[in-house]
Amino acid sequence: MQKQTGIQANPIATLGRSTIDFISSLGEIFLFLLEGVRLIFSSPKQLTKIIRQMYFIGSKSLFVISLIGIFTGMVLGLQGYYTLVKFGSEGLLGAAVSLTLIRELGPVLTAIMITGRAGSSMAAEIGVMRISDQIDALDVMDINPIAYLVSPRIAASILCFPLLTALFDVIGIIGGYLTGVAMLGINSGVYFHRINTSVEMSDINEGFLKALVFGIIVATISCYQGYNTHKRKDSVGPESVSNSTTAAVVLSCVLILVSDYVITSFLL
Repeated sequence: MQKQTGIQANPIATLGRSTIDFISSLGEIFLFLLEGVRLIFSSPKQLTKIIRQMYFIGSKSLFVISLIGIFTGMVLGLQGYYTLVKFGSEGLLGAAVSLTLIRELGPVLTAIMITGRAGSSMAAEIGVMRISDQIDALDVMDINPIAYLVSPRIAASILCFPLLTALFDVIGIIGGYLTGVAMLGINSGVYFHRINTSVEMSDINEGFLKALVFGIIVATISCYQGYNTHKRKDSVGPESVSNSTTAAVVLSCVLILVSDYVITSFLL
């Protein structure tokens, strides 16, 4: 009995079990993603489901993305102006605002906002279907639940995230214009000239690549957490749905920031 207790208390054994569980979870999530992507093209009827999810993920997020974008751009314009004016470089405000939004803040903040609005809803909806045996009912009716529930959400996220990121960038640049030009008196021609000369296609491609990766991450993690709600060890029933939703949002946000660093380090 003492020997067994000693083994359980062994920190190396605990670390090993945690590492194995972590790698196993990564493998399950990756296989879950591959299956979801494969089934996107399983039937022409998928198009209707994808359009429905695009409306939910994309159209219903327009207001919050626009609101966050305009104020983010205004804050960048304000902070950037008072930083650049110390060096006599306030004319570079347009370049600073646009590059910051296009390369970093646009994709990241868009993804985080969609995670909170749509990702949490995906996890909660699928989680409720799991604990109420609706997913088992789909199996009984010979309907693949991943094709029915997961694939349209992944496809819609892949399409919507870059589009919403582009909207965020444009509105954020307008917000920087309102602060820098309308409020602080920078010449409007200089503001847009700096944007035109500083932003390159590689910067835009980097932002879209990040948005695409973030869309895959958010859709996969949210659907995976909801789909496997019944496997949670910390809770059962409705509590497991809330825990799965929380885990989906937190894990998605963490992976967004981690993948942002990884992509940036490879592309610089």
